[in-house]
Amino acid sequence: MRLTTKGRYAVTAMLDIALHSGSGPVSVQDIALRQGISSAYLEQIAGRLKRIGLLSSHRGPGGGYCLGRDAAQISISAIIAAVGEGVDATRCAGREDCQEGHMCLTHDLWVDLSAQIDGFLQHISLASLVNREDVLRVNQRQDQEQDQDHGDSVDADIRIAATLLS
Repeated sequence: MRLTTKGRYAVTAMLDIALHSGSGPVSVQDIALRQGISSAYLEQIAGRLKRIGLLSSHRGPGGGYCLGRDAAQISISAIIAAVGEGVDATRCAGREDCQEGHMCLTHDLWVDLSAQIDGFLQHISLASLVNREDVLRVNQRQDQEQDQDHGDSVDADIRIAATLLS
């Protein structure tokens, strides 16, 4: 089965935004720090999600991204499809040319599996993930780590300023 990095990162970014949207737009830099994903790559993904209407953007200080729809109306399948991905268990990307230009013996089995996985992902919304205890626990840990890293950075800035002033 093939679920690419782009699809995984899109779901991760959307879930991060859903978890943090209560305090306003969420910056790509904050998502990148919390999730360990390149901010440049996240910008590309966010652009695709925005074009489809799954995200909206806000410019200026305090700007970033918000969900374009209610989290209950956004399925994981829709997020993956929005970035041009899909779940495909075939070796031929559904082209039926997996065995020297012809369909292989198990092609239909893998097509059926792909449809089952997509159906499963269609029934999982961002809202259902936001309410999962394990997701909330990981989110809390990531927020604490980010706060600690930010505090360490501020402390370092203060030490540098004090050294320069003395």
